[in-house]
Amino acid sequence: MATNPTGYSPVARTAGAVEVQLDGAHPGFADPQYRARRNAIATLSVDHCPGQPIPAVDYTDVEHEVWRTVARELKPKHERLAATAFLHGAEDLGLPEDHIPQLGEVTARLRALTRFHYEPVAGLAPLRTFYQAFTDRTFFSTQYIRHHSVPLYTPEPDIVHEVIGHANQLANPVFADLYAEVGLAVLRTETDEALRLLSKVFWFTLEFGVMWEGSELKAYGAGILSSFGELDAFRSADIRPLDVAEIGARTYDITRYQPVLYAAHSPAHLLDTLHDFFGRYDDEVHARVLRQVSRLDQAASARR
Repeated sequence: MATNPTGYSPVARTAGAVEVQLDGAHPGFADPQYRARRNAIATLSVDHCPGQPIPAVDYTDVEHEVWRTVARELKPKHERLAATAFLHGAEDLGLPEDHIPQLGEVTARLRALTRFHYEPVAGLAPLRTFYQAFTDRTFFSTQYIRHHSVPLYTPEPDIVHEVIGHANQLANPVFADLYAEVGLAVLRTETDEALRLLSKVFWFTLEFGVMWEGSELKAYGAGILSSFGELDAFRSADIRPLDVAEIGARTYDITRYQPVLYAAHSPAHLLDTLHDFFGRYDDEVHARVLRQVSRLDQAASARR
């Protein structure tokens, strides 16, 4: 789980105890039972080392019911609004709709399709660690699920986002190869600034990307496709042509629906653009994109 740390619940460890520090506005903040569950689930993975067996979570009936509700509500929206490549991945992966799958179960299914596998984390993974793991076809994922009072909303990524969003993407070889290219690009970057720009492009594509399939705008980003609200809202956003330099100039807030999205004009255009960017990305490309961003900023200032 990684992108922008704003909105994520930090995980603290003191005197051997693990505590997930929920914000006061979090739906589960005032629920001691939910907070205890978050701490217990985080404890399972806080000392996990890649390659070890993934610790299983004994999910409760309430937690499984949240998953069932989300899966039931998202399915018809995916059929209508999801990109074809995502739907093909979801069909091949065949996630259960009646219970939360264990990450080990998701890994077994993914390995057979695209060689990707999941590793559990207690909270936010460092940005470079998260993206670089894609090189080994590893995806770091949380294991908790959102609060039962608002099953169709979460202020932070949970297992719904990590699995219904990302695993269905990763089940498609086209997307899986793009993730692997992101990891290789990270290996070629040395500066934090270059890493942040790469993260922005990832955010506006593999997290919140949309594309035209003929005359219809479809979503392929995991952040949209794991969110009931985003699926209702994304076609009302300011839809702009996919442009890496413009993405580099944009800021974003993970706690609200995205007001601006960047659309590839076809699946082929998306793949050409992202393979070209991630496949060549390094600190030199970063510097070149920054010069383009500067020109865009100057042009915007001149119009004001």
